[in-house]
Amino acid sequence: MANARNFEALILPHLDAAYNLARWLVRDDHLAEDMVQDACLRAFRYFDALHGDDARPWLLGIVRNNCYTWLEEQRLRPGHVALDDELLDAMPAPESGVGRNPEAAADQKRKRSLVDAAIDALAPPFREVIVLRELEELSYAEIAKVAAIPIGTVMSRLSRAREELKVALNTLKGRNGYE
Repeated sequence: MANARNFEALILPHLDAAYNLARWLVRDDHLAEDMVQDACLRAFRYFDALHGDDARPWLLGIVRNNCYTWLEEQRLRPGHVALDDELLDAMPAPESGVGRNPEAAADQKRKRSLVDAAIDALAPPFREVIVLRELEELSYAEIAKVAAIPIGTVMSRLSRAREELKVALNTLKGRNGYE
């Protein structure tokens, strides 16, 4: 029972971060929930392997591995047809700006869509480090743990991802009439 309490105390606070990472990697809300659920089952099964109290990178590493395993299985599956990116555009953006004027809220939603599209267009290794650093605010060392790569690789991927984001955002802003 004490092990279950420790698990809840150390793992449950990081479920939102786990879902966020999974959603960006697999690009599907429901599948992301499944990935996190499976990761939690694995984390519980191997909870004794966690050393220390820093469960966030450990859990995110399990989520990451689940997502990449699933992505690889889908890629190798015979007759697999990639889904059209238009399905991603149909996903609702998180609501924000309650109480603001409708024009500002619509503009904010358009900008958010541009950023989401730019992040989504990144290759998975770049998307993952951007999500972990900029959205989940993990340190370089934590990202290195999650992705099982050296800190120097984290820094170079982040640099390249930020550069690709900048180019993509400028391109998307031009297409959508933003200055």
